[in-house]
Amino acid sequence: MAAVLPFRDINVHASNKYYAFSSPSTPSAPTLVVDRPSGDLRLNDEKLLGSKRVSSIAGILGIISLRLDKYIIVITKAHPVGRIKGNMIYKVLATEFLPLRESQLHDADEDNYLKLLKTLIKTGPMYFSYTFDLTNSFQRQTETDVSIPMWKRADDRFFWNRFIQSDLIDLRVGKSRFGQHREQPGVDPFILPVMFGMMEIRNTSVKGNPFTFVIITRRSRHRAGTRYFSRGIDEDGNVSNFNETEQAIILNDQSSKGPVSYAGDQGVQNNKTGGREAQVLSYVQTRGSVPVYWAEVNTLKYTPKIQIRGVESATLAAKRHFDQQIQLYGENYLVNLVNQKGREKRVKDAYEQIVRQVMTSPAEAIEGDRITSEKFDVIEPQRIKSTFDHLHYVYFDFHNETKGLQWHRAKLLLQQLEQPILQGGYFRGVDMPGHVDGKMEVRNKQSCVVRTNCMDCLDRTNVVQSMLARYILTRMLIDLGVLHEGEVASDDRAFEHLFRNVWADNADVVSKSYSGTGALKTDFTRTGERTKRGALNDGVNSVTRYLKNNFADGPRQDAFDLFLGVYRPSTTSVGNAGLLVDRRPLVIQSIPYVLLACIFLILVGAFARRDATAVVWPFRLVMITAFVFAGMSGHFIFSHGPLYVNWPKLIPRPWGTEAYEEALSQARQEPVIGSFVRTHERGRSDARLGFMEEGKKRIE
Repeated sequence: MAAVLPFRDINVHASNKYYAFSSPSTPSAPTLVVDRPSGDLRLNDEKLLGSKRVSSIAGILGIISLRLDKYIIVITKAHPVGRIKGNMIYKVLATEFLPLRESQLHDADEDNYLKLLKTLIKTGPMYFSYTFDLTNSFQRQTETDVSIPMWKRADDRFFWNRFIQSDLIDLRVGKSRFGQHREQPGVDPFILPVMFGMMEIRNTSVKGNPFTFVIITRRSRHRAGTRYFSRGIDEDGNVSNFNETEQAIILNDQSSKGPVSYAGDQGVQNNKTGGREAQVLSYVQTRGSVPVYWAEVNTLKYTPKIQIRGVESATLAAKRHFDQQIQLYGENYLVNLVNQKGREKRVKDAYEQIVRQVMTSPAEAIEGDRITSEKFDVIEPQRIKSTFDHLHYVYFDFHNETKGLQWHRAKLLLQQLEQPILQGGYFRGVDMPGHVDGKMEVRNKQSCVVRTNCMDCLDRTNVVQSMLARYILTRMLIDLGVLHEGEVASDDRAFEHLFRNVWADNADVVSKSYSGTGALKTDFTRTGERTKRGALNDGVNSVTRYLKNNFADGPRQDAFDLFLGVYRPSTTSVGNAGLLVDRRPLVIQSIPYVLLACIFLILVGAFARRDATAVVWPFRLVMITAFVFAGMSGHFIFSHGPLYVNWPKLIPRPWGTEAYEEALSQARQEPVIGSFVRTHERGRSDARLGFMEEGKKRIE
């Protein structure tokens, strides 16, 4: 049975009564009709009259209901980024929101919702393919039935637009607001799964042997968000910033041949690897936040305050998380890179406590050296009695061991993991001749995964993941006969240059999605050495992260929550209007403007020319007053930092609400400001926070 694939081309027809979507290349397929303004969906086999063609689109991203209207989000522009086994991969470049109401209604919330969504879609790297399942690794693809529709095969974690495809999926499976009806297989080609993450496809070679080099990073849609507003685990076992990164090489992929990248050479014509069938070798790694209830509370300080909000109470959630990881990947090696001293130690201790709780009979071994007393802390199960005894915890004191730019010492971790990595292997599959659906003969499966984390799962994690990827790539090439024992892939300088840059690009994409800036120390990743320019870029990125995480990430988190269905706008106006309005007391809102005005006066006074005969004392009085008020305003802002953090407004974080209320209470005690701060805030309600609290115990 032929696979049911999404339509490559869709024409949009519009009238004041409906939008109609049809595929000109498949005239026998039914037309998808969305009635206006109700949003009811149906399939139509007959020609629709009274409509005009509006445009051609690359696909339907989804349908979302906001406060006043419902919108169909269509992909109007997509850029091809390369081919995998002949399947073209596209990146979403532009979208359009089609309102169902002919005469649009506007209010502040609706306009803000649209702005949040459009910004997220525009800045978020999203990819799709009409013929290749990007949400599943090569290994998982061999375990699925290619005859079923692509959206049904998609990995739910990485089906980024799953929520906004709900209306189409409900129509397909026979659900509607009027009850159950028959299934509608004709909807399948209109459902297009989209992946959020990173995609790089390069034609290259090593020692004259050509292959396609691929890196895919898939970001989970569960508990997605920004750096300080999404940490730890939720009750369903989903962790923040969970990403699956797959590195693959594809040999003899004649259907994907294109211009050789700058790391290629004449090996493209030599074909030394033997055999005519395309074969894929791939290796998967994961990263994700420490699976306990914890948070970092923004207070405008450079290093936020850490709260461990529950360890014992997180045991069930952690079991759900680890159970899923073991079912999906097999043996799990949990590599923890946080610091063993200072503020991060509490996160390390909490992680180790939860691992001991889920294992049946944990055995711990600590190894030190001249640099640190705890270079490694390994927790292994003494015997296999339960599912959770397939966990292997490995702590590595990354910062201490690599202090002074001694990055080569990170290879100590590789030595620790080398044996289990070799035993776990990697995926290898070979195309079966005569199978047009791309079915592969599986020669080997990957049976373990390395799950790496640091505090953010960004900079330290990037270094370790690229190191493991380089090692496993060398093993692949040795197994293929391209390299001999003792040789490494990095001996090919052109390929090493490509490898470093692709992994640095991957680090930047993952970091921008979570922290708002590119990754740190990528100059070392790209060149193998630290440079002054790299150090300067890191300084700029660090300052930018601070500013964005405190003053810009609230709306970004709201956008994630809105797009992914964590928050669903109510269509009723009672108690819901003005959710995105600043409800702080007016005097609190005004203080930053007082500070800016004072700074402006000081700058004008410092650089403006003055007449030599002018009276000096009024000027000095103004300057002294400006300095005093600037100092007082600045001191108040940084002493009551949570009042000036741009918190998420749609789904308030409990720790943020607590910090805000505490800072507001302190502000009321101020001798000057306190009398102007109202005791109650008009329209404020914490009713939506009750279900958000995590854990039963909070450790400050």
